Amino acid sequence: MGDPAHSQLKPKYKRILLKLSGEALLGGQPYGIDIKYINDVSKILVDLHNNGVEVAIVVGGGNIWRGSAGVALGMDQVQADYMGMLATVMNGLALQTVIEKLGVPTRLQTAIAMHEIAEPFIQRRAIRHLEKGRIVIFAAGTGNPFFTSDTAAALRAAEVRADCLLKATKTDGIYTDDPAKKRDDIKKLTNISYTKILADNLRVMDGAAVSICRDNKIPIIVFSIAEPENIYKVVMGEEIGSIVEGG
Repeated sequence: MGDPAHSQLKPKYKRILLKLSGEALLGGQPYGIDIKYINDVSKILVDLHNNGVEVAIVVGGGNIWRGSAGVALGMDQVQADYMGMLATVMNGLALQTVIEKLGVPTRLQTAIAMHEIAEPFIQRRAIRHLEKGRIVIFAAGTGNPFFTSDTAAALRAAEVRADCLLKATKTDGIYTDDPAKKRDDIKKLTNISYTKILADNLRVMDGAAVSICRDNKIPIIVFSIAEPENIYKVVMGEEIGSIVEGG
């Protein structure tokens, strides 16, 4: 199932970890889950799977709840962060349902035990699922407050020995400053080192996530998710977005 034209291409990466933000799952909606958008993304992931790519996903929860928003309203951060983790599980279930309707088996693993709906995260089991051709979805972040879903993505990428971490986001790459400011001196960086990201505090991902990728030599590729097809292009080696590697 999928686009027959895709079957003629050879993947650059064998095993990927896709960080899919909750914001992306909004699609064109102000709140919640856009099932049509998830369907579009899932079709791309199925095409990759059918081309022999082992696909793991860390999903965020910002379309439903942001812990930082709760803290701003006076909530205890621990409670607010746990609510955010639960939101990622809801997104994981939606993604699992759509992918399996497209004919590919999945496993949803969570960092917080909830045996009725998902497996607990076990590294060796996750790797085995990937080797058996299942798409693995990781939810509930790291299972700990004070850590972002970006950190969870870097951690899981290292644990399953992914060839790259794909960060699908609202912008089309990494810039020297917020591109929304529209200043002439703001430039897009197509290739940048981990050390430069940390030294310049570019906020592509939080520092812990970048450090994990650096220490495990996992390239981070940042690109726009506005067009789900970009996921396929990146995995096949097309140079879009920005790549963080080296140094």
